[in-house]
Amino acid sequence: MITLAEGETYHCHLGRLYHDDMIGSSVGGWYRTDKSHVLLAVRPSLGDFVRQMPRGPQIIYPKDLGNIINFADIFPGATVIEGGLGSGALTSALLRAVGPAGKVINYEIDEEVLPKAMRNIERVTPDPSNLEVKIRDIYQGIDERDIDRVVLDVPEPWQAIPGIGDALVMGGIMLSFVPTILQVQRLVLAMEEDGRFQMIESLETLLRTWHITERSVRPDHRMIAHSGFLTTAVRCEPRPAGRVQAPVAETPEQPDGEPPEDTEGDTSDGRDE
Repeated sequence: MITLAEGETYHCHLGRLYHDDMIGSSVGGWYRTDKSHVLLAVRPSLGDFVRQMPRGPQIIYPKDLGNIINFADIFPGATVIEGGLGSGALTSALLRAVGPAGKVINYEIDEEVLPKAMRNIERVTPDPSNLEVKIRDIYQGIDERDIDRVVLDVPEPWQAIPGIGDALVMGGIMLSFVPTILQVQRLVLAMEEDGRFQMIESLETLLRTWHITERSVRPDHRMIAHSGFLTTAVRCEPRPAGRVQAPVAETPEQPDGEPPEDTEGDTSDGRDE
């Protein structure tokens, strides 16, 4: 992955390719090197950039980024609280999903990761004006209220549950990404103890590509297996204890205030006797 610049040259084992030959040309074109090899030039996707981006902390990979957007139901115009900035991969995906009408508010405790993360974000999001980064510990609570979604990439998400319950709008979704199943267990138990989260689900994604030719169809020899667990929950009213009693309908009164006549057991067909 390269950034084109006038007067520059791309070097690889297949030869040299001059940037000036590609600048202003069509995306998806083929270009010949000085060794007569041809190279295909396409614009990188967000997933391409995430796999090669400069990083400090561990990133969330594309197969999980897509599922986070889907299972957290991130929609255009949403206000999202994100716990953990890292190298900016998840933040970039969230900004793309909420669009210019939405907002992402990030809680990060390590100020040193901010410069590199912001450089990464600005490469795929030219105008990150709808991103707000707070150097704060999300375990200590969330300032905002009536938030649509909360997405966590922190090592101990169970510590943030009380604050998330206070911040989420009713029906809002919380999603957490963690690498180990023991972290998932502690998180789920914390949400059950809190009582304000229902529809708790945990999952992982295994990604396998296939090799397909005219004479052979088989799975590729390598696959992207476990990378982390996603846990989602919906902010709801605490579940009432015991059986829920159905509301009792009030007996309607007659216009003069007299109760209606008891017609139970009346077999009259309406004719005078």
